[in-house]
Amino acid sequence: MSVCTLVTQEAPDFTAEAVMPDNSFAEIKLSSYRGKYVILFFYPLDFTFVCPSEILAFNKRLGDFKTKNCEVIGVSVDSKFTHLAWKNTPVENGGIGNIQYPLVQDLTKSIARSYGILFNDSVALRGLFLIDPHGKVRHAVINDLPLGRSVNEALRMVDALQFVETHGGEVCPANWQEGEEAMKASTEGVAAYLAKHGK
Repeated sequence: MSVCTLVTQEAPDFTAEAVMPDNSFAEIKLSSYRGKYVILFFYPLDFTFVCPSEILAFNKRLGDFKTKNCEVIGVSVDSKFTHLAWKNTPVENGGIGNIQYPLVQDLTKSIARSYGILFNDSVALRGLFLIDPHGKVRHAVINDLPLGRSVNEALRMVDALQFVETHGGEVCPANWQEGEEAMKASTEGVAAYLAKHGK
């Protein structure tokens, strides 16, 4: 399945071993997170370059995600043992330290493949998926290997999704931020919004 066709569809479920926040190994099942929002993000490999910057950036904002009833899960094709070794490596030595969200192993590459982001049958591209409490993919973004993602944008998309779910008939225009005016989903609403903000 391609990334494009995943949006609006049920997120491919998986059961896999992960390194947990307390450094234990546990089996997690994506569908067990129903009732919460999930940011599921893939990264190419442990002990590489852009990856630790992203993993640490998500960890720094983890509290912000959790206040929005949103869990963060990282996935790569590395083993749970490599994940743990990377967590046990100090940040100043290229490690990631005590990350407080699960890092999933995808040794068979089946998870990356099911999300349509396996690159050259080797590693996952930088795919990120926002999954709603019903298990449906509502947003997806994919970056090439050297391009790091924006954690702020991931948070903005959680805010936008939660806004439209609780404000019937309203939609979030470009660059919308939490607390800003949204747009009525009508011809009149578009005209009124653009009259104020379109110039």
